[in-house]
This record gives sequence, structure tokens and C-alpha cells, in this order.
Amino acid sequence: MKLLQEIMENGVVAIIRGAKPENILQIAKALKDGGIKTLEITVETPKVLTLIEKVSDEFGDDLIVGAGTVLDPETARVAIMSGAKFIFSPTVNVETIQMAKRYGVISIPGALTPTEIITAYEHGADIIKVFPANVFGPKYLKDIHGPLPHIPLMPTGGLDLTNVADYIKAGGVAVGIGSSLVNTKKMIDETYLKELESNASKFVLAVRKAREK
Repeated sequence: MKLLQEIMENGVVAIIRGAKPENILQIAKALKDGGIKTLEITVETPKVLTLIEKVSDEFGDDLIVGAGTVLDPETARVAIMSGAKFIFSPTVNVETIQMAKRYGVISIPGALTPTEIITAYEHGADIIKVFPANVFGPKYLKDIHGPLPHIPLMPTGGLDLTNVADYIKAGGVAVGIGSSLVNTKKMIDETYLKELESNASKFVLAVRKAREK
């Protein structure tokens, strides 16, 4: 699947939580200019369907836009109808995975234990979001890959520029980065957007260098 390969090659998924409709395109552009091409917009954000539609319409194939914090298949479906190319979940909900696969979009559920991880994978998940990754750290990811080397893992939760390389070296196919990259509680002005673009490029560079090693 082309999009799945692109998400893994991109290496960084920016998690956008709480953005306002008037700011979403500026945030998306700053992330894109910084080299991040995969954006997750969380569904508890007010007017989230509008946000997904706006970014999808504006950037087309230049950005891969998906929905995050999806707890049930009903929410997954409306997000897909609004243009979401992938569905992120914090937990393993088999019906949500099946809904994503029914419509041909990428399923990335959240799991932590080996049982949860393999259960999600067996039901069709494309990548498993190891969440919250910071509870056990990079070594846990490496240990999981011991018996389950064939399952793509994306650590998410508590990652920042000080540890992102460690998670890639431990076997993460990509990383999910939240408030340490996109903090929508700050004033979204020109200064913030330049800072956001700069930080995005730092994450992309950190992932690339970790992969080279």
C-alpha cells in the first residue's frame, strides 16, 4: 500500500490536538515546510471534520491527513467520509479496525502489551501505535520486536527531541509526536509558526540520522 509506505518513510506523524479552523491551514503548512508530511487531527477537537476536510482539500497528495483518538467505528466512518486517510486509536477496538479496512484506509490502533499488539495485528491493523510509549521507554519496544519482529510499531506518547532517536534505533517504523511539537494552546502567530517549522525539521532530521545509524 503506497500510503502506508509513505507514512513509514516520512517517519514522523504530527499529532494536532485542539486546533481551531482559522489556524489549521497555517499549522499544516508550517509542518509541511518543516518536512513532516503526515498529520493526525484528533477527533475530540471541535469541528474536527471541517479541519480534516480543509487540510485535505488544500494540500491534496502533499500531506497525508488522518483522524486520531478514534474510539468507535461510527467516528471512524465519518472521519473517512471527510477525507481521513488513516485512523489512529488509543486502544484496540476490533470494529474500528474493520471499519477502516472496509473503506480501504490505514488502521493504526494503540496497544501496549504483547497480547494487545498481536490481537490488533491479527485483526488487520497496518501499524501498531505503542501507547503510551514513555511508560516503558525504547528498550520495551526493542524487547517487543524480539518475538514479534514482523509487526510494525510506532511509539507514541512522551516523545520529544531528546529521545526520538532512541525509539527509532529500538525499531520504531515511525514516531507519533504530540505537544512537544504542536502546542495549539500557544498563540498561533508568525513567530510560533516559524518555530513550529524549525522544530518539525529537527524531528525529521533526528529520525533520518537515527535510521542511518
